[in-house]
Amino acid sequence: MKKLLYISVLFVVSIPLNAQELQTYLEEAERNNPKIQRFELQYQIASEKVNQASSLPNTDFGVGVPVSSPETRTGPQRFKVSAKQRIPWFGVITARKNYASSVADAQYEDIAITRRKLVADVSQSYYKLYALKAQQVVFDEQIALLKTYETLALNSVETGKASAVDVLKLQIRQNELTASKSVLEQQFLAEQTHFNKLLNREKSIAVAVVDGLELLLEGENDNLDNLKLHPELVKYDKLFAAVEQSELVNQKESSPSLGFGLDYIAVAEGPITNFNDNGKDILIPSVSFSIPILNKKYKSQSKQNKLRQEQLLAEKQERENVLESLLDAALKNKTAARIQHDTQIKNLEQSKNAEQILLKNYETGTIDFNDVLDIQELGLKFEMNRIRAIQQYYIQHTIINYLTYQ
Repeated sequence: MKKLLYISVLFVVSIPLNAQELQTYLEEAERNNPKIQRFELQYQIASEKVNQASSLPNTDFGVGVPVSSPETRTGPQRFKVSAKQRIPWFGVITARKNYASSVADAQYEDIAITRRKLVADVSQSYYKLYALKAQQVVFDEQIALLKTYETLALNSVETGKASAVDVLKLQIRQNELTASKSVLEQQFLAEQTHFNKLLNREKSIAVAVVDGLELLLEGENDNLDNLKLHPELVKYDKLFAAVEQSELVNQKESSPSLGFGLDYIAVAEGPITNFNDNGKDILIPSVSFSIPILNKKYKSQSKQNKLRQEQLLAEKQERENVLESLLDAALKNKTAARIQHDTQIKNLEQSKNAEQILLKNYETGTIDFNDVLDIQELGLKFEMNRIRAIQQYYIQHTIINYLTYQ
């Protein structure tokens, strides 16, 4: 829990204070996520196997009654009771416990990986909700602006400076924007369902998102060297160590094993009454060895362990290459999003200047409502692109955090 809180703080630390909601959502997601709970239970099961590894083989007990009582020098045998216990060679139990512990350590990384992915998924969904909400606000602003232009057009129609067609064009454009906003509302609800399910709660719960986001300052520190400490890669190291422990167990188990036994034979009195040991019971302690002379399974297991280690090294290198590619792409896409954002800011300033020129022209009695629609459409395009750039920037930032933060 503390580790997830640390990661979640890193994910939102550079966002304005009104984004505090995201951290709250991350904490709730970690508490409720069933996948994390499943991996935690698997880890507890694996940890419990450490205790299982320290157990000895079952003790064998036996009772025998002869069908026809065989005669011994001291008398006929009545029944036989035996007990046997096999004990592994010195160090076998310790090796088994170490192996079980190393397997549990490797499984713990699944929890760390799942937590990271959960933080990334919740954060990315949150930024999608932000973008959908911000786009709706832009549509409201543009619709309000078109209503203002519609009023100007109606006044111009009365003075003969515009036609009814100009008014209809402005109204049609408002209808289009209203419909587009309705589509965004449905997309928001769909993404809200996805977000709530990541938190394992009712899909209809309203999600509060920030009103505005700004890009982070230039020169922010991305801890790129931490990629090699990513839990997806650390897991391979721990699996490699588990195979090493498995080989130690294999070597120990290839040694002889010891067995201790005790046989008790009950003897009845014989016909010779003047015999001192007449009817004396028999007690037989025993020691046995089990030696794998013709057993090839230990050599085969050693070869399998060696091949498994080579496989893990290849898989780790493959995964590391994939993560490095993802990180490089995220860094470049993040830079591209900043460039796109800055470009849209400049375009928005120029479109607002053009809008001011149109309004001044209206004061002088000349206004082209086709130009009004063109400028409005450009302004809408620039605003939407700016919001998408912010969304893309923070999604890439989330990917970088997933790959590099410890």
